[in-house]
Amino acid sequence: MNYIKIMILSWLLMSCQPSESSTKVLRLAHTLPENHVVHTAMLHMSKIIAEKSQGKMDLKIFAGGQLGKESDTVALVQLGGIDMTKVSAAAMENFVSEVGIFTLPYVFKDSAHYWEFLESESGKELLQKGKKVGLRGITYYDAGARSFYTLDKMIEKPADLEGMKIRVMGSRNCQDAINALGAQAQSIPYGELYSALQQRVVLGGENNPPSFVTSRHYEVCKYYSLNEHSRIPDMLVMSQVNWEKLTDEEQEIIQFAADESRKLQRQLWEEETSKALREVQKHGVAILYPDKVPFTARCVDLLKQVKNPLILQYLEEIKAMESNHAE
Repeated sequence: MNYIKIMILSWLLMSCQPSESSTKVLRLAHTLPENHVVHTAMLHMSKIIAEKSQGKMDLKIFAGGQLGKESDTVALVQLGGIDMTKVSAAAMENFVSEVGIFTLPYVFKDSAHYWEFLESESGKELLQKGKKVGLRGITYYDAGARSFYTLDKMIEKPADLEGMKIRVMGSRNCQDAINALGAQAQSIPYGELYSALQQRVVLGGENNPPSFVTSRHYEVCKYYSLNEHSRIPDMLVMSQVNWEKLTDEEQEIIQFAADESRKLQRQLWEEETSKALREVQKHGVAILYPDKVPFTARCVDLLKQVKNPLILQYLEEIKAMESNHAE
C-alpha cells in the first residue's frame, strides 16, 4: 500500500466516524489471524471497553491484514486514520532506536526476567518512547522466545550454524545476532519463507513455537532447537493524535482494558506455546533444549558494541534484575 492509498483510506475511515451524540467508535487493525491469542486478547479488551463505558465506546477490530500489512497500519495510526494497531518491537525499532534493546541476543534469562523488565518503570517508559512519532504505547503482548528450526540437522551448538543460510527479520540487530552465532542471515519476507525452505534458498528459520505451527514450517523443518536467542514483544500502539482527543475517563478505560488484555494474552500464550510443541512433535519434529552457554558466549562482543546510552542503561537494569531469576 503506497502513501497515496494510505491517505485515501485514512480519509475514508475518518469520514465514517459517528456524530458526537453517537457511540464513540475506535478502530484497531492488525495482521494476525482471528484464531491468534493476540486477537483473542483484543476481543477481551473490546468487551471491557464497552462495559466500562456503558456502551459509549466501541472498539472495532480488523484482523488478518484487512487494512494492509503491518507497516500500512502503523502509518494509518500515525495519521490518525485508525486508532490502534499491533506492531512487533522489531519494527518499532525503525521509529524508536531504544526499542532495539529487544532485538539484541540473550538479553533476558527467561520469560519471568523478560516480564519483570517489561512491567518495570523503565519498561513502561520505553513503551511511551513512540509518542514523539505519533505512536503512543498502550501495552506489551508476549511473542515468546525465538529459536532455530532447520531442514537437515539439529542445532546443538553454534558451530552447527556455520555456513547455514537462516531467514531472519529485517532488523539489523537481528541480522547481526544470527551472523554472530555463525550463520548467514538472510532477510526474506515471512510470507515467502515456506517456499524458500522448500527450494532450499535458506536452510532454516527462527521463531517462537506458536508461529512455527501457524506458518506450517514444521512440514519442511523437522529439527527445532530451543536455544531462545531473543525475546521480542509485540506492542499495542495508539495514535497519539487520537489519544489526545479522548477525555481523561476514556483514556483510563482504554488503558485499564489494555492492561487486562495483556494479562489474558500472557496466560493464553503460555498455553499455546506448550500446545504448539506437542503438536510439532506429533508431526515428527525433533526438539532439543541445548546448552545456551556457548550461544551466549558468541554474542558477548556484539553486546559490547552497543553505543546508545539509553540502551546501555536498560542493559544494566536488566542485568541487575537477573539475580531475581537464578536457576
